[in-house]
Amino acid sequence: MPSPLGDKIRALRKQKKLSLEQLAEQTDSSKSYMWELENKDAPNPSAEKIARIAATLDVTTEFLLSTATSTPDGEVVDQAFFRKYQNLPELEKKKIRKIVSGWEDE
Repeated sequence: MPSPLGDKIRALRKQKKLSLEQLAEQTDSSKSYMWELENKDAPNPSAEKIARIAATLDVTTEFLLSTATSTPDGEVVDQAFFRKYQNLPELEKKKIRKIVSGWEDE
């Protein structure tokens, strides 16, 4: 029986239309390891692996590890976005800030 973590990973992966192989590639994992995370009862991934999976699935590590909710809410999505934003090169950040400043004119 899959764990809550496995259920979340599977649901988010399918929502993003990723195969197990694609998710594995994007998180530097093997396909069999991702299958185990999704289907085994008590997976024990490293913090680094959870962080990579969360980043790929656009959620936070806290969301993946939490048993409180099964779908990410707006706050989780925002936190994941801001974490991605913080890791962007400065030129990309500048482009995003320019887009957002254009909205203020409306």
